[in-house]
Amino acid sequence: MKINFPLLALATGAFGIGITEFAPMGLLPDMAEGLGVSIPAAGLLVSAYALGVMLGAPLMTLTTARMNRRTLLIGLMAIFTIGNFLSAIAGDYTTLMVARVITSLNHGAFFGVGSVVAASLVAPEKRASAVAAMFMGLTLANVIGVPLAPWVGETFGWRTAFGAITIWGLITMAALRFALPDIPRAEGGNMLAELGVLKRREVLVALALTAIGSAAMFTVFTYIAPILTEATGAGTLYVTAMLVIYGLGLTLGNWLGGIFADRSIDRTLIVSLAGLAALLLLFAVTMVSPIAAAVTIFAWGVATFAIVPPLQMRVMEAASDAPNLASAVNIGAFNLGNAVGAAVGGGVIGLGLGFPAVSVAGAVMAVAGLAIVLASRTRSAPLPVAAKA
Repeated sequence: MKINFPLLALATGAFGIGITEFAPMGLLPDMAEGLGVSIPAAGLLVSAYALGVMLGAPLMTLTTARMNRRTLLIGLMAIFTIGNFLSAIAGDYTTLMVARVITSLNHGAFFGVGSVVAASLVAPEKRASAVAAMFMGLTLANVIGVPLAPWVGETFGWRTAFGAITIWGLITMAALRFALPDIPRAEGGNMLAELGVLKRREVLVALALTAIGSAAMFTVFTYIAPILTEATGAGTLYVTAMLVIYGLGLTLGNWLGGIFADRSIDRTLIVSLAGLAALLLLFAVTMVSPIAAAVTIFAWGVATFAIVPPLQMRVMEAASDAPNLASAVNIGAFNLGNAVGAAVGGGVIGLGLGFPAVSVAGAVMAVAGLAIVLASRTRSAPLPVAAKA
């Protein structure tokens, strides 16, 4: 696809949101020390953000259903900017907690409405690629934000990181204002119509698939640092390099997922989920070797994010007449999957089954997602003429 400035503006917003979501994970020790709290207490700031995403996605989407789409996206980035500014100047733990929740409220609605807007900016056969282009900002945030955040925290202080994100929010607001066309709300779009699509079986299946696919990733990724430290025997530099390699895999997978989902959403999901399951099983074996682990981690990243564009498109197509809420709730389903995956992986570790078993558990989650796709295809397949008769 040629450079599309409206899509680039949306990706700019996705990059900023990704940074503000991922950066605190690397800043936790500095934030805990600066606020005088324990690291587990600082970790609750991450949990509060995830909870805010799940609650904010439907709330913000429903209450803004009648707004002009460009105005809405700029307004959501204004919330993002204010929240990060409050984080930068927060004088105590409670204020920072409130600021993180405020920041999170824009997340689901921005990606949900932004996906619908991105798909509307291109020809019908390029819609999945357009959604992938917006999500490219999120994957690049993972490449840059995760390894960079600890360095920024140690060198300039964690408040500087939030200050820089605040400036990025202002840049994004300007980009959206000048790059996006004036997009009115969809005719007939209203709260009841948006709520009604959540009752559809196809939409519920798509949301469940998103949660399970995300859980397959985070069952293992949540514990990637201790896995590489203990099972691979690697040092901090290697762990940082693997996070970058994984992020590069996510970026490539996102791009490929958009291209192939334009041809077939279900086939892309089947291949990606099967590949994800196979690679997680392989990682259970290769995690003991630094070189083999690096190759597997990159391929695992590709398979992981190759499912994101088709998952988002599946929900949008299932709720085609009122897609905004379903699309935003799908982002919440990603975050739900994150929490489920972390709990599953933690449970496996708690049982003393070892890190290879964690990777196997992630593979099982991917197989469950694959089974849902295959079952839904079988259910929706048209009957032969003889059977109809």
